Amino acid sequence: MPIRSLRLSTVLLLTLAAPAFAQAFAAAGGTGGAGVNKDMVQLQTQVQQLLDSVARLQQSNDERMGVLKDLVQQSSDSVNRMSVTVDALSKQFAAQQTATGAKVDQVSGQVQAINDSLDEVKARMNRLEKLLGNIDSQQQAMNSTLQTLQPPAPAPGTTPPPNAMPDASAIPGTPPTGTTVAPVTPPPTRPVATIAAKPLVDDLYHAAYNDFMAARYAVATAEFGDVIKNYPDAPLAGNSFYYLGEIDYRAGRYSAAAKDYDHVLEQFPDNNKIPAAHLHKGEALLAMKQREAGILELRALIQRFPASPEAAQARTKLNGMGVPIKPRA
Repeated sequence: MPIRSLRLSTVLLLTLAAPAFAQAFAAAGGTGGAGVNKDMVQLQTQVQQLLDSVARLQQSNDERMGVLKDLVQQSSDSVNRMSVTVDALSKQFAAQQTATGAKVDQVSGQVQAINDSLDEVKARMNRLEKLLGNIDSQQQAMNSTLQTLQPPAPAPGTTPPPNAMPDASAIPGTPPTGTTVAPVTPPPTRPVATIAAKPLVDDLYHAAYNDFMAARYAVATAEFGDVIKNYPDAPLAGNSFYYLGEIDYRAGRYSAAAKDYDHVLEQFPDNNKIPAAHLHKGEALLAMKQREAGILELRALIQRFPASPEAAQARTKLNGMGVPIKPRA
């Protein structure tokens, strides 16, 4: 029972008991007054003690309530401080995550630029090798022609007359004089012009890549298409599909971009653009609101190439979405 209610009950009890005490005192009259006064004094003493006890209880209750209020206030202050600290930590974590994502994107861009430069160097090396092969073939053809035009060496001990033409019969393979010889048709030679009739894959890809880097996307699209059309099985055809996907993605054609990346993933499994194709296909699917398919693509990238920069980007992307890296069992 609360202290306030106990005190009110005590006062009410005393109020109700007062008439009974008065009647008892009146009935006693003059006789026995000393005994009644003694009882009244004793009763008043007990009532006063009871009131003092009630007052002490109320004071103790007030003190305890004050202590409880202080504890509640301290707890509230602690909760507020914890809330502020948690908010600060959350903002700090978000800022670190953003900075990490930016650094990963920067590193990924640098790695991609290095890969592109390596592709360009490889293309130039292949072009040089083919040019050297053509030059070597032409040199051998010229040597063969010169050898057939050289006169035979004179027999030992004989001196050929000056300015004399060699006897035709002395040339090996020449029939004797007076013999009818059928004309010999020389074998058809491959003219040098026909070698360059079909553009080299390295030249086509190099031109397309330069136009892509210069943001001439319409021209680059046509040139990458020529690489795929003329050399569908060449490794650079896989690179061409990848850059067609990049062009479509930047133009907001996410469905076409996903199909371009699929060509790289399905037809060129050993291409060095495979991790980037996984990453950008997943981003294209997410951009098309295909959340589950995009998550599966990013998880596939992390599983296949866990140490690649693209996998680090995929982890950052999934963490930002609040999605676990590995699916829950």
